[in-house]
Amino acid sequence: MRTMTGERLWNRNYCKVMAANFSLFFAFYVLTPLLPLYLKDHFGATKDVIGLVLSGYTVTALVMRPFSGFLVDSFPRKTVLMVSFAAFSIFFAGYLAASSLLLFTIVRTLHGGPFGALTVANSTVAIDVLPSSRRTEGIGYYGLSNNLAMAIAPTVGIFIYRYTHSFELLFWIALIVACAGMAVDGTVRSEKGRLRSEKLNCSLSLDRFFLVRGWLLGVNMVAFGFCFGVLSNYLAIYGKEQMGITGGTGTYFMLCSVGLILSRLQGGKALRQGRVTHNAAEGMVISLVGYTLFIMMPNMVGYYASALLIGLGNGHMWPAFQNMTINVATNNQRGTANSTILVSWDVGMGLGILFGGIIAEHFGYGAAFWTVAAVNAIGVMLFFTATRRFFLERNLNHTVR
Repeated sequence: MRTMTGERLWNRNYCKVMAANFSLFFAFYVLTPLLPLYLKDHFGATKDVIGLVLSGYTVTALVMRPFSGFLVDSFPRKTVLMVSFAAFSIFFAGYLAASSLLLFTIVRTLHGGPFGALTVANSTVAIDVLPSSRRTEGIGYYGLSNNLAMAIAPTVGIFIYRYTHSFELLFWIALIVACAGMAVDGTVRSEKGRLRSEKLNCSLSLDRFFLVRGWLLGVNMVAFGFCFGVLSNYLAIYGKEQMGITGGTGTYFMLCSVGLILSRLQGGKALRQGRVTHNAAEGMVISLVGYTLFIMMPNMVGYYASALLIGLGNGHMWPAFQNMTINVATNNQRGTANSTILVSWDVGMGLGILFGGIIAEHFGYGAAFWTVAAVNAIGVMLFFTATRRFFLERNLNHTVR
């Protein structure tokens, strides 16, 4: 797949980084929908305690991400990548060793640190190995790797648990997949030495940790992270308790993955043409319809149709926002730009997990998902009234709009 200048999008290093990215998110999301059940069944945790325990991971990732952007922009990116991947993989063994709720909480909370660093380092290396003329399109396809993992891994995890009822097996699978991803990343090479930061800069300033030029893009992303945080963590319990669906969660995430794939087929041309705001707007509106349908039609049709729409919407929205954030940053702030958009997603995910559990405990899961629809609507309104103009005024790449 080449342009008229002969630059390949699917070069060997880019494919390796994408495969590693899929592995790390697969290892994470294969456990995500089942951890609430694990905490409830094995430790007797209540709904609000489950929310607190699970949100610790996201809070730690949130704290680590700004420092990760600084490290990736200031030191050899390959070194930062491999150290963080090794730490991320090792922590899965900690779940196997955690014999009490306290120990599990400690392991889960600390695990967020290397996850935060790893996602920033891996996405920045992906940008480095892309030819500049294919960067906007390449970032879009890169986002597909973690979005597909978000959709496919829960399906696999639920399927395995349904037939084995073994959380220990799931922890081992996550550990093995994470180690495989680390091995793949270890073979990534850069012909031009771009896996080193473009300029060693250890000076400390706010812009080294958070991309101030892209702050409103981050705020907007918080709203969408909140929605997916509630959905991914409480879907299984909601389906079981409110709708009597015991085996449909896997199908839900599979349909979500179908939507993600369709979004690439539908939105690829717009990304190649640099129409990132168009992709963002289309994705947000489709997601809003999906979340609204999910709560307003508590039956099989609304349940599964929402999965397809949410997958389709997120598949458009995520790469568009990542592209917008990177394009308001200078070249030596790529790591910071990536950490900013991921920090924003983490803030939203953490708030969703935390407040989703609290709302569900006091008002029920129906109220929690009504909150999701409202927050998503606020995010859509913010984009159309302010965020789009904010990006266009600060955009440093005039080939995107």
